[in-house]
Amino acid sequence: MNEAFAAPAASRAQPLAPAARERSVAAWLLVCAALIAAMVVVGGVTRLTHSGLSIVQWQPIVGAIPPLSAADWRNAFEQYQQTPEYKLVNQGMSLGEFKGIYWWEYGHRLLGRVIGVALLAPLLWFWWRGRIDRPLGLKLLGVFALGGLQGAMGWYMVQSGLADDPRVSHLRLSAHLGLAFLILGAMLWIAFDLLAPRRTERARDRSPSARLAAVVAALVVVQVLAGSLVAGLHAGRAYNTFPLMNGRLVPPEAMTLDPWWLNFFNNTATVQLDHRLLAWLLLAVVPWLWLRVQRSVANPRARRAAHLLLAALGAQFALGVATLLAAVPLALAVAHQAVAMLVFAAALATTHGLRNSR
Repeated sequence: MNEAFAAPAASRAQPLAPAARERSVAAWLLVCAALIAAMVVVGGVTRLTHSGLSIVQWQPIVGAIPPLSAADWRNAFEQYQQTPEYKLVNQGMSLGEFKGIYWWEYGHRLLGRVIGVALLAPLLWFWWRGRIDRPLGLKLLGVFALGGLQGAMGWYMVQSGLADDPRVSHLRLSAHLGLAFLILGAMLWIAFDLLAPRRTERARDRSPSARLAAVVAALVVVQVLAGSLVAGLHAGRAYNTFPLMNGRLVPPEAMTLDPWWLNFFNNTATVQLDHRLLAWLLLAVVPWLWLRVQRSVANPRARRAAHLLLAALGAQFALGVATLLAAVPLALAVAHQAVAMLVFAAALATTHGLRNSR
């Protein structure tokens, strides 16, 4: 590695081979990535159980402590009873029912705090021990900053549902999920760089396969964002037939909003159609990428990653169809969201393996 992130840290470092030093940092990042994935899954459950508006205040420090007494629970419930969601959707909910949705949202927020500590504490420790050079340290600080932005975006999203309409903005939901995937992708990419660094700067592969893999990774992100719009608009509970949408390739309700571009963000029919079309596109492009990798690439990491990508996409497509046909049951919907992260990780691993294949 390069010179230490700070000179005093280098003097405190214990003798450790560069490869072992990099593996330890990569292992920490992979654990953090797993926590991010768990956060996304819990967030999906929170959304599907309509728990996200149960905590009406954002208290990053004090809010880490849940209600501990009967009086605390009554106070939390009374605050929720002032929200539009209670008045318009959950009127008459019991305290026991409120606790059920409260714990999901509390768990989601608590996991966010755990991730913050899991990012910052080891980062400071690795810096103190001289295991992080300056370029890597700046990248990791950037990831930590994105985590803080993600927390703020989560509260910004919740606020949209505490106004007159008891639903969070689907656009803010999309931004919230998109930031989570950005953080996940940054962690994975940095970890891949540490585990399999390029021998030289010229070792980066500019082949068509490497470019195609990058396109696939970008398409997966676009598909995830399209899926967040479907989730935010509850579009998965409409047109629960496949492969046609209630007997049509394109439902007549598509493109009915004016101006036309609003349909791609606010029209239930259009956003579901977009999500389907992107799924078909990935189902065509990923096998093509897999075949190119198996035929022409010698790098075993890239070949294994391409195998995983193909298998994960097949599972994801099947889960998506099953979720749609069953009108979005909780278990299938959560599994669909979880496997999306596996597809994304496999696409990144394939891209990284191909870019460093020479």
